[in-house]
Amino acid sequence: MLNDHFDLVTLRVVVAVADAGSISAGSDQVQLALGAASARISALEASMGIRIFERSSRGVKVTPTGQLLVQRGRELLADADRLAVELTDFSLGLQGHVRVLANASSIFEVLPDMLAAFVQSHLLIRVDLEERSSPETLLALLDGRADLGVVDIAHPLHGLRFHDLFTDHLALIVPRTHGLATLKQVSLRDAMNEDFICLMDGNAISSRLMTAAALLGQTVKIRMRMRSFDAVCRMVASGLGVGVLPREAVGPQLACLPIVAVPITDAWTLRTHRLATREEVQPSAATQSLMQALLQAARS
Repeated sequence: MLNDHFDLVTLRVVVAVADAGSISAGSDQVQLALGAASARISALEASMGIRIFERSSRGVKVTPTGQLLVQRGRELLADADRLAVELTDFSLGLQGHVRVLANASSIFEVLPDMLAAFVQSHLLIRVDLEERSSPETLLALLDGRADLGVVDIAHPLHGLRFHDLFTDHLALIVPRTHGLATLKQVSLRDAMNEDFICLMDGNAISSRLMTAAALLGQTVKIRMRMRSFDAVCRMVASGLGVGVLPREAVGPQLACLPIVAVPITDAWTLRTHRLATREEVQPSAATQSLMQALLQAARS
């Protein structure tokens, strides 16, 4: 049961300290004085008879009990934040609010038209969209920090419900003057001697590429890591290496840069992107409306 020390401000302090790895950095994140943040944590530990953090000169480490508190605390804070937004929305006459996290491929390929149609036909539902990698989106859904996600994952994850949304194809992006540019298709093995311009670690495309290379008994030679499709294409256009990107998402770059997208024949390059929601939580009416609209648009 909540007591005088176990409130939302203290929860925010605990989560921030756990994320930052130190009380000082965590207190800065929540804009609270160091002494006040430390006192809140100590008071909570004393009142509940638990140890949340192991303290040392190098910072803090979350205890197993603390891990439970941080995990549930994130959910409670997400619910509280969502409640505040929804109450504001209702006061303005809105009927719902959906927080969507989506990978870059879906934002480039399908979501603009789908969301534009939905927003025009559901004027009283507010949709917030943020680009995130698939792993980040999955964690946010599990923590209750998002209502709906669009992800590319090889295998379903426990605790989440998935619906197929759309497919795309990964291609080898090469300079127009490259020897592979004239081929109608290639396999990954054909390109393993090349230097690669990859996306950052944790990206679903990079993960697929590394796994496929490992299955060939080889290692990808990474020259650079970029944060966006456009940056990868520009580095490839400069002759610094080759890349692997979804063919459907890089049309503008193919039209204006001296690069070519060569289809890759390997099965792993055909991707199915999925809508994801938390399994044990009933989606709000607004979230269900958006899901139905997206799936219907995908089918048509």
